[in-house]
Amino acid sequence: MDDMQQKEYQKYVKEMTPTHNLPVQMLRAFLTGGAICVIGQGILNYAAFLGMDKEKAGSVCSLLLVLAAVLLTGFNLYPSLTKWGGAGALVPITGFANSVAAPAIEFKKEGQVFGIGCKIFTIAGPVILYGIFTSWLLGLVYWALKALGQA
Repeated sequence: MDDMQQKEYQKYVKEMTPTHNLPVQMLRAFLTGGAICVIGQGILNYAAFLGMDKEKAGSVCSLLLVLAAVLLTGFNLYPSLTKWGGAGALVPITGFANSVAAPAIEFKKEGQVFGIGCKIFTIAGPVILYGIFTSWLLGLVYWALKALGQA
């Protein structure tokens, strides 16, 4: 009887486990990330057309992409984009903006301090932490190499 239950359970697990088509997922991520990059390049080109230098155009591009992602998150549209596009929507700056805005929106009912203040970096916090730590570590290595005359 135990063996029969185990087989039924294994069959149930197999039926309930979602199947993924890796080539299709990769294509969707490529298309989504590519579309975000094309939009960003369009913003950069338009900013250059308006006479902005590269640094200012880059700042404007980043701000507009973050704004778009936050607005799409606020209107509950970004989750659909990430569900379809996977890493293509999560990896660019828009995905980072979504990872900060989504908890802020979700936990605003708990108040400014204990809701938004405590939960806003739930997803983005580790990225920020390890990004800063890695930058510090690489800076230390660069400093040591420079002190030894190797850099």
